[in-house]
Amino acid sequence: MSETRYTILASPIGPLVLAGVDGRLACIGFPSGKGAVTPKSDWHRDDAAFAEARAQLGAYFAGRLTRFDLALAPRGTPFQLQVWQALTEIPPGETIAYGELARRIGRPNASRAVGAANGANPLPIVVPCHRVIGAGGALTGFAGGLETKRFLLALERGRHTAPREQMSLL
Repeated sequence: MSETRYTILASPIGPLVLAGVDGRLACIGFPSGKGAVTPKSDWHRDDAAFAEARAQLGAYFAGRLTRFDLALAPRGTPFQLQVWQALTEIPPGETIAYGELARRIGRPNASRAVGAANGANPLPIVVPCHRVIGAGGALTGFAGGLETKRFLLALERGRHTAPREQMSLL
């Protein structure tokens, strides 16, 4: 069995844990909140791992990249994978409601299940769950916190003027 490798990336929203197996990104974890990820004892730090993911995230936070092209390895149920795939089809800077996302995947009565799958997304930012909002346009829960969700949407809409900290490898 392949071992999980990880690196920690400083970003404008705080340090992000990038982890995966065989060069495929399986997890992006926030520094705190319900989406907090800390490296597990059997993970191996490898700061050379995920160079492409680090480069693309750097370009994203600098406002130069709107879509990611990375080798991913998310783990989830077939329904979760369907929802996560649909998330990648939401254009940068745009938002849709959970009910609309449920309709897009052909499950119009599954908005709560879509919300649960959205919340279980192991690859936030790259699989843009921050683009899903509540009915009526309200920002709703996000693993990185609502301030982070606001920041990401503003960044994608070109309204964020300066990062809170410079992007670099820790």
